[in-house]
Amino acid sequence: MRVGIIGLGFRLGYLARVFSQARDDFEIVGYVDPAPAGLQRVHDAGLSAGKQYDTLEALIDEGKLDLLMVGSPNHLHLDHIRIGLERGMKIFAEKPVVTTVEDTMALAELIGQYGSDRVMVGLVLRYAPLYVDLRKAQAEGRLGPVASIEASEHIPPYHGAFFMRDWRRYEKYAGSFMLEKCCHDLDLYNGVMGCRPRFVASFGGRRSFTPENAPQGGGANDLEVYHRKPSGWQGSEKVFDSDGDIIDFQTAIVQYENGAALTFHTNINVPDDFRRFAVIGAKGMAEGDFVRNYFKVTDSRTSERIEDKSYQASPLSDHYGADEQMAADILKHLTEGAPLPVSVTDALEAGLLALSMDEAMHNKSVVDMAPIWQRFDAALGRGK
Repeated sequence: MRVGIIGLGFRLGYLARVFSQARDDFEIVGYVDPAPAGLQRVHDAGLSAGKQYDTLEALIDEGKLDLLMVGSPNHLHLDHIRIGLERGMKIFAEKPVVTTVEDTMALAELIGQYGSDRVMVGLVLRYAPLYVDLRKAQAEGRLGPVASIEASEHIPPYHGAFFMRDWRRYEKYAGSFMLEKCCHDLDLYNGVMGCRPRFVASFGGRRSFTPENAPQGGGANDLEVYHRKPSGWQGSEKVFDSDGDIIDFQTAIVQYENGAALTFHTNINVPDDFRRFAVIGAKGMAEGDFVRNYFKVTDSRTSERIEDKSYQASPLSDHYGADEQMAADILKHLTEGAPLPVSVTDALEAGLLALSMDEAMHNKSVVDMAPIWQRFDAALGRGK
């Protein structure tokens, strides 16, 4: 399988290893990136990154590719996906697929023209064993109609500091933090609800990574905590005095079209971090934590614990065992046409929810998403 990469950063450098372990003939024939931060990861995995190309067009035209992998900074995704689609490529794009409402609508028009099966997305948590078990319990009727979900994504201080130092600190490149980091989670709970979000309210800001909270002295431990994860393109050493415009905490409440509600919280300075959910239905509830590796289902009428399991952390996976499954499923989709658990349309819908959360936060308002769904469906060509 001949693969080309545009944006050979840390993430795609890592995924190259995962995909190569899932398929023996996975071959990177070339890449486009003037400063490939993930190149060493490729070499450390015993792989070749192939030829370095100056342009994506040259990579596609000369590389005879079976798959194009897009890992460039988020604000460039739309143009790179467009070029790939125009040249007949199958594309894997990292999340978030695009960063603005306007780019979302532009990509929706491309999907309407070329079809959604041409673009696969890196919403890797859809493949996590914990989420698979949640959806199984839901499908078996153990939860009943969902009334509400309480969920969170929290990351530890070293990871939060990375966001304050990396190019992702700028919304013009990455999109907002809710979009860049939490679109995974929003997609999961959109899937559980089975319908679109309708009304959104949100509050947030920056209260942890501010100058008055900077550690004094600059000791070895501070350097270890706040500089453990290396930054890449546009990197900086500044953490508490970062010039970025992202938030470090945000809360949101969402009502879905079916009347059920989601509360979601993110914070990037959580020393004992967790990424958990409680899905509460008329017949039962499901609780889980992707970081602490547990899943429980409890019957509402008897309080019986129907399911109680834990998961073995994967030594390879960055996402709780999901990366390996995603690679295997995407490769099977490419070679056999097997269905995938998440589509590019799902990804764009999660992105629009994140962007609506940001709009609500900035305007201190409740956002009615009905008009944006009408516009989205029109861009996709639905209802014509």
